[in-house]
Amino acid sequence: MKKGSPQINDVYAILAKEFKKNRTPVVDLIEIQTSDPFKVLTATILSARTKDEVTAEASRRLFERADSLQQLKKLTEEKIAELIYPAGFYKMKAKHLKQLPDVIEKEFEGKIPDDVDELTKLPGVGRKTANLVVAVAFKKPAVCVDVHVHRIFNRLGYISTNTPLETEMELRRIFPEKFWTTFNAYFVSFGQHRCKPVRPMCDGCPAAQYCANNG
Repeated sequence: MKKGSPQINDVYAILAKEFKKNRTPVVDLIEIQTSDPFKVLTATILSARTKDEVTAEASRRLFERADSLQQLKKLTEEKIAELIYPAGFYKMKAKHLKQLPDVIEKEFEGKIPDDVDELTKLPGVGRKTANLVVAVAFKKPAVCVDVHVHRIFNRLGYISTNTPLETEMELRRIFPEKFWTTFNAYFVSFGQHRCKPVRPMCDGCPAAQYCANNG
C-alpha cells in the first residue's frame, strides 16, 4: 500500500467488520456504559501493560468505591493499590491516581481537560492515553497510537516509522480525519486477535491483499 493510498478506506472497512467478531477493548466497553471522562481516563490509565479482563475488573472494583474525582481523593494510595491489583505496575498507578484529583483541581479547576497536550500534564498520562481519552470521552478527533497501531500501519506499508510517536505524527498528516475517533479500537482488536507481534495469522487474513508483507 502506498502512503496516503485511498485503499486505507478499504482496510478500515475490513477491520471495522472484524472488530464486530471480537471482544471490545475495555475502554470502549466503559465508554458504551458511560461517557464519564473520569471513568474513561481512569480505565485508560489502568489499562497500560494490563490485559483487558484484568483492567475491567480493576476498574469495576475501583468505581464501586470511587466513581468521581471527589471520591477518589478520599481513598488512600494503599487502598487504591488494593482495589486495582493485579493491574500491571499497580503501585505506580495507585500513586498516580492518588495525585490525580489534586492536580486536576489545581491546574484545571477540577475539570478533566479535553486537550491532548493538557492531558499529558496529568500524572500517569502519556500521549496514547491522552489521545484515547480525547477520542472516547470527548468525541473529538485524536490519533491514539499504541504498539498495535504502530505495528499494523507499518506492516501494511501505509507508513514507515520507527516509534509510536513518529507514527502518531505521520498519521496526523496523512490519515483521513473521519477515522480518527474510532480507528484505535479496530486496530487494537485486530492486533490482539490476528496481526500479532509474533507469528501473525497471515493465512486467511481479510486485509492480506493490502498488506506490504503479503508475498
